[in-house]
Amino acid sequence: MKRLLERSHALLTAPVGATPRVLALVAALLIVPTYVAPLWNLTMFAPQYGDGLRLDIYSYKLEGGNHGQDLKEINLLNHYIGMHDLAEEDFREFKWMPFVLGGLALVFLRAAVMGRVLDLLDSLVVFSYVGLFSLWSFGYKLYSYGHDLAPGAPVKIPPFMPPMIGGAQLANFEVYSYPGLGSYALFAVGFALAAALLLGVRATLRRPAAAPVARGGP
Repeated sequence: MKRLLERSHALLTAPVGATPRVLALVAALLIVPTYVAPLWNLTMFAPQYGDGLRLDIYSYKLEGGNHGQDLKEINLLNHYIGMHDLAEEDFREFKWMPFVLGGLALVFLRAAVMGRVLDLLDSLVVFSYVGLFSLWSFGYKLYSYGHDLAPGAPVKIPPFMPPMIGGAQLANFEVYSYPGLGSYALFAVGFALAAALLLGVRATLRRPAAAPVARGGP
């Protein structure tokens, strides 16, 4: 057991080469698009909306298509089915998401500077946790909006959940939901960190062990 712990400690604290460090730096730079590009896109089509109603979800705001008019139209339609308006102040994620993304970039930069297997592992674990929690939060928000319908709404429809990925038929609307450029940048972050960790671990395992130091004299 002691030998296993020693080997694990040696692996985690081993320095990595230039390529894993560069990949960690690339991961930090890939956070930048999440501040300027949408994380998710939703589009709704209906006979009366041939061009569709579009909604972009950023890490800090909602933005409707047609210079913001689509969001107003979506909220008007939501009123008829008893669905709450889509309002930025109701998305608590907008308050912490930009800071969390910035914190992730700092963690990745630290891994690039420190250059140890442990730092790359920490980066990947923290990123995976934030990513999974964000996806859960987004899915829960969609579920809540589609199930918390006002009972006195003019139009009665059964509770529903808008699709997270792909398309679905909701009443007379076809709704499509897909990741935006910001999310693709985050997917690339995951690949970069996983590749950096894999390369770092593989190089460390292939590195010959240091020769034991002789004790005592002749």
